[in-house]
Amino acid sequence: MSYPLPLDMLYRWEKESPNLVFMRQPINGKWHEWTWKETGQEVRKMAAYLKGLGYEPGAKIALISKNCAHWIIADLAIQMAGYCGVPMYPNLNADTVKQILEHSESKLLFVGKLDDWESMRPGVPDNVKCIAFPFYTEEGYDEWYDLVKDVEPIKENVHRNPNDLATIIYTSGTTGMPKGVMHKFHNFGWAAEKAMNELRLQPHTQRFFSYLPLCHIAERLLVEMGSIYTGSPVSFAESLDTFAANLAESKPTVFLGVPRIWTKFQQGILGKMPQKKLDLFLKIPILNGIVKKKIQAGLGLQEAQNVFTGAAPTPASLIEWFAKLGINIQEAYAMTENCCYSHVTRNDAIKVGYVGQPLPDCEVKLSDVKEILIKHDALMDGYYKEPAMTAETLVDGWLRTGDEGYIDPQGFLKITGRVKDLFKTTKGKYVAPSPIEMSISENSDIEQVCVVGDGIPQPIALIVTSESAAGKSKNEIEDSILKTIDRVNPELDQHEQVKKAIIVKQPWTVENELLTPTMKIKRNPIEKIYRGRYEEWYNSPEKVIWE
Repeated sequence: MSYPLPLDMLYRWEKESPNLVFMRQPINGKWHEWTWKETGQEVRKMAAYLKGLGYEPGAKIALISKNCAHWIIADLAIQMAGYCGVPMYPNLNADTVKQILEHSESKLLFVGKLDDWESMRPGVPDNVKCIAFPFYTEEGYDEWYDLVKDVEPIKENVHRNPNDLATIIYTSGTTGMPKGVMHKFHNFGWAAEKAMNELRLQPHTQRFFSYLPLCHIAERLLVEMGSIYTGSPVSFAESLDTFAANLAESKPTVFLGVPRIWTKFQQGILGKMPQKKLDLFLKIPILNGIVKKKIQAGLGLQEAQNVFTGAAPTPASLIEWFAKLGINIQEAYAMTENCCYSHVTRNDAIKVGYVGQPLPDCEVKLSDVKEILIKHDALMDGYYKEPAMTAETLVDGWLRTGDEGYIDPQGFLKITGRVKDLFKTTKGKYVAPSPIEMSISENSDIEQVCVVGDGIPQPIALIVTSESAAGKSKNEIEDSILKTIDRVNPELDQHEQVKKAIIVKQPWTVENELLTPTMKIKRNPIEKIYRGRYEEWYNSPEKVIWE
């Protein structure tokens, strides 16, 4: 069976609803809009220009930008011109920019909305042509509208072969050099059609909000493909400062968050209304509804029908906290290698602590070591130029996820850790850190936690404190963390129990490369920094140690 590809959907909405708004983007505080007809014209003109450059069919064209209208326009233009897109995270360093551009053999790079291009610019090889997005001009590069002003747009509807390579997505990765995940056009058509049908997202009925990196598979499938396949509008955030206002104004019906976003939302709400006051108001019948509606409207989620969380584990206590406010968060689980098509929690079947049930036509099973294995028709073709790595990951048609899991009798999946994250203490016992980290991170004074234990008898927890801890004394923070450890340890086997908490000075951020762009901790780089002090900390008499 064939499925409509992204370009096919563009042609459909160009014809059926040319004057409906597709994209909305705030620039210097003013909203700019693109209809389907206007989007199609921009795509067709840039595609004609790219085709005129004469690159061989399937040539790699890279794209580096924060989310904006021209990210999607460029993506569609690359497809229409007969090429393969290589999206890149907008906060890479120059070395990684160079690695990806050289490894992918990209001929051209679109340079868009960025905070610090000057630090990345040295990574662009001399033989790679650069084109600057409208509104975000970079010195020395050809500008988008200048290039296409006299270009005749492609008039015919170009149809790509479903088996053509559509994109190479370089995963953010928690270790080492990013891997280039190859997906053909069929994968996007198959996954998008099935996902939209399963979530009951009907044409022209949705509103999407785009702020997580579009180069990441989750935002690309749910938001970019979601808007394209449902013919529904997508709004963008202008900046971190305007994020809350942009979200509140956009009122999405579909929203995807990551755990850190939900924690920020919670801290913002509690900053205006302390927990005791909130609990009191929620107990009073008349005030209960008023308070819930006000909080939902303040976040912009008052009309959201599907509210997802993913990319990293979300503490159950956080999901339950939002549920009391009438915001029912649906956990989801997938990865770049399976085209973001695996498990999702339906809005009428939420089971806290589980990442949902498999999507239609997605097979799942556990290996002998409880590794989650996935099989369906939109798995990656493999890792670009990495046949050995591909053979290790795709085995007999099954994708080895690297995640450890448990499946209940109703098919709900619980992630219990990473198969490869296990470490061995000097007692010879193996410890899975992820579940312990999840339990500890329920403390709102903790922003990030990494449980480690190589070379010492018991695990210790490396901790970065949160904004909510900033106004507290050292004693208050220590008491809070000790209470959390005392609560968590009895739930663990003896060899898993946390002996110490280390409060580290350096925050873990995307910029210092200790977090991935999707806010997962990079375990190996973090351990490289601190491993030399594990024994010293372990033997110290204090239970909580400040670095």
